[in-house]
Amino acid sequence: MSELSEQVDELTARNRELSERERMYQQVCKSAVGAFLYCSFENKLVCTLGQWKDFFDFDVQSMSDIFKILDAVDEQYAMRLRNVLFLESTGEETATVECLLKDKRSWMQFNVEVCYTKEGQPADKVIYINDITKSRSQNDELIYMAYYDSMTGLYNRNYFVRLLSESIKRAAEYHHVVSIMVIDVDDFKNINDGQGIMIGDELVQQFGGFIKELCRDNIIACHLHSDVYCIAIYHPEGKTSVEALHKVIQKRLKNPFKLIGGQEISITVSIGVAEYPKAADSALELINCAEIAVFKGKSLGKDTIHYFDTSFMDDFLGAIELEEKLKKAISNEKFILYYQPQYYANNRKLRGVEALIRWQDEDSHFIQPSVFIPAAEKNGAIIPIGRWVVDQSIRQYAMWRTQFGFPFVMSINISALQYKKDDFVDSIVNTLNKYGVSPNEIELEITESVLIEDFEAVYEKLTMLKNQGVRISLDDFGTGFSSLAYLKKLPIDTLKIDKTFIDTVLTDSATRVITESIVNMVKALGFESIAEGVEEEEQYRYLDTIGCDAIQGYLFSKPLSPVEMEAVLKEGRTD
Repeated sequence: MSELSEQVDELTARNRELSERERMYQQVCKSAVGAFLYCSFENKLVCTLGQWKDFFDFDVQSMSDIFKILDAVDEQYAMRLRNVLFLESTGEETATVECLLKDKRSWMQFNVEVCYTKEGQPADKVIYINDITKSRSQNDELIYMAYYDSMTGLYNRNYFVRLLSESIKRAAEYHHVVSIMVIDVDDFKNINDGQGIMIGDELVQQFGGFIKELCRDNIIACHLHSDVYCIAIYHPEGKTSVEALHKVIQKRLKNPFKLIGGQEISITVSIGVAEYPKAADSALELINCAEIAVFKGKSLGKDTIHYFDTSFMDDFLGAIELEEKLKKAISNEKFILYYQPQYYANNRKLRGVEALIRWQDEDSHFIQPSVFIPAAEKNGAIIPIGRWVVDQSIRQYAMWRTQFGFPFVMSINISALQYKKDDFVDSIVNTLNKYGVSPNEIELEITESVLIEDFEAVYEKLTMLKNQGVRISLDDFGTGFSSLAYLKKLPIDTLKIDKTFIDTVLTDSATRVITESIVNMVKALGFESIAEGVEEEEQYRYLDTIGCDAIQGYLFSKPLSPVEMEAVLKEGRTD
């Protein structure tokens, strides 16, 4: 009897232990993030644990009920999930599959593990189901960031280059062509500056959306940067040729882009085209060639399409070399100032000089201002160059004024970028004070292009300088399209008649009428007139006859070095 009692006690203890373990396992399953489905093949037992009711709205109580899970997932994943859920039919032990549910919003990961007997028969199966919607979404975002541009939805630059490289390899194998179109929005900076970055970004986004519509199986596109896009065409022909796409783009740009705020913005684009294998044999080089074609096109005008030519590369490399030399010249102050005298027309007495910058490179070659000044204005180097010109010309004037004892006018050319600097007025005044020069002996020359860009800001600074006593001269008068509109407002002292009028003033009656009208108008307004580019005695006599105040040109003197100019100053006049 005691033996039976011991056996009962032992069974009771084991049952208690099993119950405790079962409660422990159930507690673990409940606290786990996910749902569990347990199957016992030997006992034909099926039960669910964990967060099953949070995942599914049905119960699984038998083996056949497992098929209900297949009905919960999107149809395209059903077959793959079936193979995993009934993994015992393959004899494999573990498998995993990710499925999208029919709600199209939730992703589930199904992990299945099957235990087999020594004889190879399935004994137990556990199906663990985990909600991976959040991690899947994060992964999708990472994939999107890796391949796509967030602003436009086009491919980003890195992935585009990768795809383009693959296209070039395929083209090399099949002897096909790959065309690249780099598309640059004209005057985009003006849109950003004038209407704000948000407007600019929306325009970039909308135009990028239009570019995306052009993509096909053989056409890919990317947002290179800012307002620049790139299209690659594999084996272009027919409707997918460069010419056909250009027509589609031009047709779209005939209508403005309508922005969220109600604004309507019309744009034009400049396009550069390069082709594999003619222009280059690698993705980056091909894009570079198309960009060079864009630069070339913009230098000749906007709203154009230009095809890459090897001569463009020579020009581009020449420009790069020029910029590098320019940087060294600025650092080492390798510039020289020459001075071209100006004379009063009625008595040929010296009025003053115009300071003209010259640059002699390391090979002792003079580089024309018409070559390096545009480059300096483009890359911003004109700011330190202009600062140097102002300082050196005023310093030189102070020395000559002391040495020769009589006043004259020192004319200094000022670029548009210099006028835009906030400290421009202070820098001029400080330089005058530094060398002890009277403001009324210095004349700053401006061109109409400066006024066109930002009239009000320039006007304000010119007025401040005028109030300080600095003379103001309007250069190249007559070459712009709205010169007369400025004259009644500008605080100027001198107006310079452009050389293009002087060249034909003796042979063209219309030019004579305009020139005489300018001189008379200048007198009526109380300004001083200077004729530039006077090279013939007859031109001088005519200008003197009609009352032009001063003459500047090769007839009297070419631009002179400081030493040559000192010889003129010793005389004080030219007869």
